[in-house]
Amino acid sequence: MDFLLIAAGLVALYFGAEWLLRGAVSLSGKLNIPTLVVSLVIVGFGTSLPELLVSLSAAFSGASDISIGNVVGSNIANIMLIIGVSAIIYPISNWNSSVKRDALVMLASSFVVLGLVQFSYIGRIAGIIMLLMLAAYLGYTYVKESGKPDLDTPEEAKGEMLSWPFTSALIALGLVILFGGAELLIRGATSLAREFGIPEAVIGLTVVAVGTSLPELATAISASLKRHSDIMIGNVVGSNIFNLLCILGITALVLPIPVASRFSTFDVPVMVGVTAVFAGMLFFGRKIGRGAGVIMLALYAGYTFALL
Repeated sequence: MDFLLIAAGLVALYFGAEWLLRGAVSLSGKLNIPTLVVSLVIVGFGTSLPELLVSLSAAFSGASDISIGNVVGSNIANIMLIIGVSAIIYPISNWNSSVKRDALVMLASSFVVLGLVQFSYIGRIAGIIMLLMLAAYLGYTYVKESGKPDLDTPEEAKGEMLSWPFTSALIALGLVILFGGAELLIRGATSLAREFGIPEAVIGLTVVAVGTSLPELATAISASLKRHSDIMIGNVVGSNIFNLLCILGITALVLPIPVASRFSTFDVPVMVGVTAVFAGMLFFGRKIGRGAGVIMLALYAGYTFALL
């Protein structure tokens, strides 16, 4: 049964990613805003919904290690695994120049969480502050980017213009099916991991983290095959920002999160280091090639092996 859940989840992730990608590209053209902004907000937040529900569920059940491990592990997987796989499929280049601002927000959010976990507790006040930071970022991004022509997206990467009802239906169905697929896969994979006696913190950082990152991975692979660099980058950067500010913020607001010492001494510093390197690539580079993708996957495999 666990293997059937995993197989069904993978199929759902494929179709959900395809529909979400088509809807997001169409929405970008209809609203006359860059594809990067749509992918940051719609795709980034939408593909982070599994992390939100898993973290809330884990917090209510008293599994705080899974709650925070899910977010930290997902951010590491989003960069090392998703960008790595996408770059190997097709080198990532020509992303929107405004991603530099978003990369800095992603890095700043990571440092905020690094500071919070040093206190071994993320409380409601911290949750409110993180949500206010997210609201300010989204408001500024929309005001700054609204009405800008999408000059950085190559013509061949621009998608079809669909009707409003069809565009809305693709985005809504894509998100629902992505979430359903991730839920099926997480249930099957987590059950298998527990049968092998893997600790909850490690399950959160690996099995659950990768499982809840599968919507981002499926969307990134689909975008990579269609040369949508902005969708790939915006998907990961937006998801990482939402994971830190929105998911941890809402979870801490609903139920304060105790933080195990391993997160302050190892896992969150690793996340900050990985985020800093990725932000540097986006800020100073113009291409992430296959060689970089192979290195990312090798480092992620090493990190996972160290956890296990």
